[in-house]
Amino acid sequence: MLAYIIRRLVGAVLMLLLISLVTFGIFFWLPKLAGQTTDQLAASYVGKAPTAEAIQATKERLGLDKPVVVQYGHYLKGIVAGEDFKAGPVTDHCPAPCLGYSFRTSQPVLPTLMDRAPATLGLAIGAAIVWLIVGVSTGVVSALKRGSIWDRAAMVVALSGVSLPIYFTGLVSLALFSYKLGIFPGGGSYVGFSQNPVTWFESLVLPWITLAFLYAAMYARLTRAGMLETMNEDYIRTARAKGLPEKTVITKHALRASLTPILTIFGLDFGLLIGGAVLTENTFSIPGLGQLAISSIGTGDLPMVLGVTTLAATFIVVINLIVDLLYAIIDPRVRLG
Repeated sequence: MLAYIIRRLVGAVLMLLLISLVTFGIFFWLPKLAGQTTDQLAASYVGKAPTAEAIQATKERLGLDKPVVVQYGHYLKGIVAGEDFKAGPVTDHCPAPCLGYSFRTSQPVLPTLMDRAPATLGLAIGAAIVWLIVGVSTGVVSALKRGSIWDRAAMVVALSGVSLPIYFTGLVSLALFSYKLGIFPGGGSYVGFSQNPVTWFESLVLPWITLAFLYAAMYARLTRAGMLETMNEDYIRTARAKGLPEKTVITKHALRASLTPILTIFGLDFGLLIGGAVLTENTFSIPGLGQLAISSIGTGDLPMVLGVTTLAATFIVVINLIVDLLYAIIDPRVRLG
């Protein structure tokens, strides 16, 4: 088990290195291939009406006049050990892990990401709890009552949830439950948990439900299919033949074995959400990582976009590593294998 964990950790590190290399090349090497000069890139940092002296100083400060390979080496060094950026006689130190400086704010990228991350984490965790409880429960009941009115109605709702895009259901839920009925606060009402926990909860209830509607539908269909397949296995018949209560047969044997694909897709979905639920955050005006990525793309703030991408990739890789380690806990067949 220890050797497996070490192999997965090494693989995760190599995957993150590869992702950072590809992403860095897309943002800093491809623009040069497309004809963008170093002066134009440096001018993005300077702002409006940049002077030649300011552009030259910015190029030297951020190392933009160096080859892309050298810049990537400095980028990795900044993540591991921090980086120093010279501005004339003054040297700005960006502590590790340093993801560079923003084009627009001339501030380190990581503090901005950490400022936006709590909003995204709150949205992702709350929605994940809702869709897991509702989706898995609905799938189990549908499998046990196969062919019933409940089963058919639940699958119709699930098919609707999978088919409808999040920006459509988000706008409809805002128009109906916020602006018409006034049950939930409207978009732009988000406040941090530390400021007012009650208002924070109220502002996220509708985004949680809207986001969970999409994912719960997929999980209900997946759970139903897994349960129907598992209930026909020999060990389920053996458990019933031994006289075990039906509740024990379903929860301890059938459901646990059906959770392996659920756990796999949950790792992917949750990792992507932590990286930024772009459509949901923009629909409900939640100042998270997804909204930051969209605004940074619009303003051409490449270091900020690179930072969001790197952080999102890190979340996905780490969560999938945790999911791999949880397989043995969820399904005993994995341990035996």
